[in-house]
Amino acid sequence: MKPGHAAHVDIAIVGAGPAGLSAARVAARAGVRVALVDDNPRPGGQIWRQGPTLAPDARLRQWLDESRAYPNLVVMSAAKVAAAPGDRQLLLERDGAPLMLGYSKLILATGARERLLPFEGWTLPGVTGAGGLQALVKGGMPVRGERIVIAGSGPLLLAAADTARRHGACVPAVVEQAPALRVARFLASLALTPRKLKQAIALGVACYRTGSVVVKAHGRARVEAVTIRSRGREETIEAERVACGYGLVPNATLALALGCATQMSDGAIMVDDAQRTSLDDVFAAGECTGIGGMELASVEGALAAHAALGNVADARLVRERERWSAFAQRVARAFELGAQARTLPPADTLLCRCEDVRIGEVAAHANWRDAKLQTRCGMGACQGRICGEAASVYFGWPRAAARPPFAPVRIDTLIAAREAIDSSGG
Repeated sequence: MKPGHAAHVDIAIVGAGPAGLSAARVAARAGVRVALVDDNPRPGGQIWRQGPTLAPDARLRQWLDESRAYPNLVVMSAAKVAAAPGDRQLLLERDGAPLMLGYSKLILATGARERLLPFEGWTLPGVTGAGGLQALVKGGMPVRGERIVIAGSGPLLLAAADTARRHGACVPAVVEQAPALRVARFLASLALTPRKLKQAIALGVACYRTGSVVVKAHGRARVEAVTIRSRGREETIEAERVACGYGLVPNATLALALGCATQMSDGAIMVDDAQRTSLDDVFAAGECTGIGGMELASVEGALAAHAALGNVADARLVRERERWSAFAQRVARAFELGAQARTLPPADTLLCRCEDVRIGEVAAHANWRDAKLQTRCGMGACQGRICGEAASVYFGWPRAAARPPFAPVRIDTLIAAREAIDSSGG
């Protein structure tokens, strides 16, 4: 599949995290033509991200070894999905050139994005998401000797803290918004999943603070200190970085563009028991159908591939899905955002970093559409992926839908999209 050409496969899979890799394995073993598309330079997704300082996880290494035996599987890394311009077609940009990929069946394994909620000083250099910090460190960013405060909500905070510590950083505080009682109940429930209990014990840190949030990052040219609010009291901690993420939200950008139905509550792609979406021959698996973790994503990916192949669902896989779905529900209950995390920051705090729009300007409007038209909030490079989610949390507005192109691409890729639309009569 050379850039600049058109190609067709039996099953196209978008996303090379645990769900996409699992789906690709099942489909490739069946002998059909499979394309695995991902915008990262290497397979693995966020959970198994490879980098110059990080060797592939053992499970990823096994998948990479197995995949070489299947000439019918094409792994298309560093390939952006720019648009879905026609029936059963995706416009990709790969190696700087457009590629039109046709498919008979499509499996969406597009994962999730980190939820970022603004606070004073969150635009200072040195502020990232918790998952963003992990990605940067795994990609080779040095943090040795730096003091890093990890904040927000969910198990990802402990994983980010562990990654930072293993690369030489000092983590003076892990700041969790969920109250202590809910966290304690969740930890007790881990006895039902011994593997997760073992992981929690390995990741545990003495500086874990519950019922707390970051309210301000201080500094002139970059982060120098962080203020934490806990039970009405504030404390300032010296730090060179703050990594703050309030859990994950499903990445349903491509699904929405295709016309798939999504949940009102969290924007997840709606699927049935066979991982089918509301569209014929389009399936979805993993975090884009609801935040559930690596194990659930892997099982759903396999089930989606079997359904795309026309196979009867494997009873063992169904039982595994039920088990990990129950775990995901416990995580969601334990780390549900509370009032403290949902409290609006000061009115002069930036909400939309792309267009320099402040919270107060957006709060003056009744809905996302009006705010967007009057302030340009959500009209920048991220197309509302960050500020739209924050506005949903703060004001209860429906989430913003991105328009193509879904990522920055070359002008000749956009021309190819226009030509595809014209040729289809759109």
